[in-house]
Amino acid sequence: MSRALAVFHARFGRATVYQLNRPFNVHAHREGHLIFHVGGTPANIDVCDQRYVIGEESIVVVNPWEPHNFLPNDIDNGAIFFVLYVNSEWFAPPAAREGLRFGRTCFRRTAALDRCIRRTAALVCGAPSLGCLDGELRHLIESCYEESWRVSELMPERSSAEVTDFRVRKCIKLMSDSPCAEIELDHIARESGLSRPHFYRLFRSQTGVTPNLYLNTLLMERALDALVATETPIADISFDLGFSSQSGFTRFFAGNVGMAPTDYRRAAKVLRA
Repeated sequence: MSRALAVFHARFGRATVYQLNRPFNVHAHREGHLIFHVGGTPANIDVCDQRYVIGEESIVVVNPWEPHNFLPNDIDNGAIFFVLYVNSEWFAPPAAREGLRFGRTCFRRTAALDRCIRRTAALVCGAPSLGCLDGELRHLIESCYEESWRVSELMPERSSAEVTDFRVRKCIKLMSDSPCAEIELDHIARESGLSRPHFYRLFRSQTGVTPNLYLNTLLMERALDALVATETPIADISFDLGFSSQSGFTRFFAGNVGMAPTDYRRAAKVLRA
């Protein structure tokens, strides 16, 4: 069974160490996403419909809002992964004027990066405070960012995530104001003056993801905040997010995080500066 070995939430985003042996649903994050293999059998990750191997010789990074999923190769024992979710506002590299955007999805794990990954993962598993972790995290993320752009001129330019159509912006506001598992996306479309087919086509062309995936991301953000920042019972969190049952919420959470919400909450800590 997949489980969380360490989970830290702080201003930078989330730093986690997971033992994973189950596939995820296709999902996305508002944050930049870095995945490092630290033990066990390599796995596959699909990012924007392209498959990559994540093992000791490679690093996989995912830009904000890029659809992706995790596919383990060892469903019996799983493998250990060090995973970062990075807030663009915290990182804000000078070159990333439009937010945190990596140059390549998969690149070589150099000896220097490998040492940095293992040192930082060890700190995440034992850090008592943010003070001893913030600098290590920033160094690792900056190093990965620079490596991803090292031969970026050989790669196609990635599109901007900026939403320009006012109707899609209205849809996003309506979903963001009160994300709910039972929300009627057809109603959102009508409120924005769009037919259902036009709504789905326009939303995906503007954001890069479907309305359903976007809504799932908002729900996951609310769920993670409630699990880590409050002591609200999981049954109440399920109800607040519009799920008809706690079991439905648990299936949704496990499909996006790889483990049950109780396991995630048990491992989670909030680091203060």
